[in-house]
Amino acid sequence: MGRLKNRIDYENLRNARILENQARLSSLGLQKTLSELRSLTSSAKAEKGRTQKRKHAKKVYEIADLRRSDRLKHIATDSLSALKSLPLRRSYRLRANSDEPTSPNKVIVVKGNTDYESEEESSDREKRPANAPFLNIKGVKLPSLSPEASARRCHSKGRGSIYDPFFGICCHFCRQKKLCGEEDCKRCGNLDPDEQCIGKTDCSVCHSTNGVFCRACLKVRYGEEMEEVRENKAWMCPHCIEEKGIKPFWICNSSLCLKKRKMGPTGLAIYRAREMGYESVAHLLMDELKRRNNLKSLQG
Repeated sequence: MGRLKNRIDYENLRNARILENQARLSSLGLQKTLSELRSLTSSAKAEKGRTQKRKHAKKVYEIADLRRSDRLKHIATDSLSALKSLPLRRSYRLRANSDEPTSPNKVIVVKGNTDYESEEESSDREKRPANAPFLNIKGVKLPSLSPEASARRCHSKGRGSIYDPFFGICCHFCRQKKLCGEEDCKRCGNLDPDEQCIGKTDCSVCHSTNGVFCRACLKVRYGEEMEEVRENKAWMCPHCIEEKGIKPFWICNSSLCLKKRKMGPTGLAIYRAREMGYESVAHLLMDELKRRNNLKSLQG
């Protein structure tokens, strides 16, 4: 009963306050102004509702000419020979015989075999090792590293610090196309395409990109030192070792090669390998594959 009485008192006070405010507004002449404003807003809303929506005029593109550019208007549409004579590539970047003037500082680098490559260049490209790939340089002046880049190149001796799309050699494992961090490397230091990169390996058997590893990946993934590999002229990559059967269960543990074997990438397995006493990730995988093979032979 107490709550109901308090509520009734509150309602009475509220109604009395409303009547008092209305009387005050009427005495000041504001009641009429409020009613006029409300009528204006209501009429504006009504007019807005009565306005019709703008109809969308759909364009019929079959009637108009689809090509608005003037680049091909001078060519007849029924002339197939004229259309075939047009070059599909309008950029001069990969054209062999371009009419574009070559600046003294501009260098055009083309890798691999091309239609305009001579037989001598093709044979020279096939003889080159993987850590000195063939670069067909069309230009007047070879580029050079800036003093800042030269100083920064050797900051990371393991994988290098400077990315270079032309003179950099891609590591098979980390796939980073960088200039090596070796101080005595003439290829990466002087950007000499005829020299071998001493910071990348080269397989003596296949001479393919599968045998190119940087110093860090060679040590962490296979437990080998770059100086020992450099001195060993008969060094072979894990692919060739597995193919020849020299060391059983010694495989390439890059993510690309493991996926081909339906195996998951190892990731940062070097920490687990060193905790377990293994020299590298390849030694850990070799031991695991041996155990799996022994279990299969026992179960079979």
